[in-house]
Amino acid sequence: MEVVASDDPMIDAGLLAEELGEDVTVTVAETGTEEAVREAAADAEALVANVSTPVTADVLDACPDLRIVARAGVGIDTVDVEAAAERDVVVTNVPEYCTEEVATHTVALALAALRSLGRYDRDVKAGGWDWRAGGEIHRLSGLTFGFVSYGPIARRVRELAEGFGAEFVAYDPYVDAAEMAEDGVEKVDFEELLDRTALLSVNAPLTEETRDMVDGAAFERLADHAVVVNTGRGGVVDEGALADALERGEVAAAGLDVFAEEPPEDSPLFDRDDAVLTPHAAWYSEEARADLHETVAANVRAALAGEAPPDRIDPDLDWV
Repeated sequence: MEVVASDDPMIDAGLLAEELGEDVTVTVAETGTEEAVREAAADAEALVANVSTPVTADVLDACPDLRIVARAGVGIDTVDVEAAAERDVVVTNVPEYCTEEVATHTVALALAALRSLGRYDRDVKAGGWDWRAGGEIHRLSGLTFGFVSYGPIARRVRELAEGFGAEFVAYDPYVDAAEMAEDGVEKVDFEELLDRTALLSVNAPLTEETRDMVDGAAFERLADHAVVVNTGRGGVVDEGALADALERGEVAAAGLDVFAEEPPEDSPLFDRDDAVLTPHAAWYSEEARADLHETVAANVRAALAGEAPPDRIDPDLDWV
């Protein structure tokens, strides 16, 4: 059986082959364009896709032997899940391999932005020594931490941030208020979330419902001392509107690990001292990487054996 894996450095072909067993051949190929995927997976039964592997209806038609598209990660916005289902191709992801890492990274970005670490770092390295270089900074205790989506990562962020003395609110139409209340989180609508939040953590997947949800109008509603952190999906936050909001002082700072285009060729955020940017690295730890390969392999093994993979994506959900 032939498995094609993306050439993304996060995917270790040797480790994947070891997990899959001797009867499976793992071939590494470039998968950054539709043409590359069609060529690489033309005869494959399984495709292990990275975050930028486009799996469209046309790609699926060009790869008639495919039985599974296994995302080596959480997000599946580059995969046409509905088209895959129509062609009896299973789509899977790895939903919880990096919950701890992304939650930790979210808190780190929030603190770095809140405490103006980027500004201070650049000022000191340039020969400065001025506590005022960080701009206006507010005490964390007593501030309101708000979540866009309250899934496993947001829940872990709440646990990590609980000791700071913040209050917590969340917008998520798919989680009951009583369930949030058990965690000490108040369920609110999106507008109230914006009105009350000082630390906005975007943890939502990219769907038609969430695309550009956090836009110019949202930034206008946030307090001018608010910090915006996105470790969900880049397309949920309008990056141009965020840059404009920072320039106008409508929000104080931002921390982003994900972008609408990755890697971003150019961004109005690049030259801003009030934006802390990381290269979609929130998922990473050596432990998370090992868990990723183990879970991807389990999903692929199940699909190739004609069984339902443990992390099969429901094609009826509103994925983009």
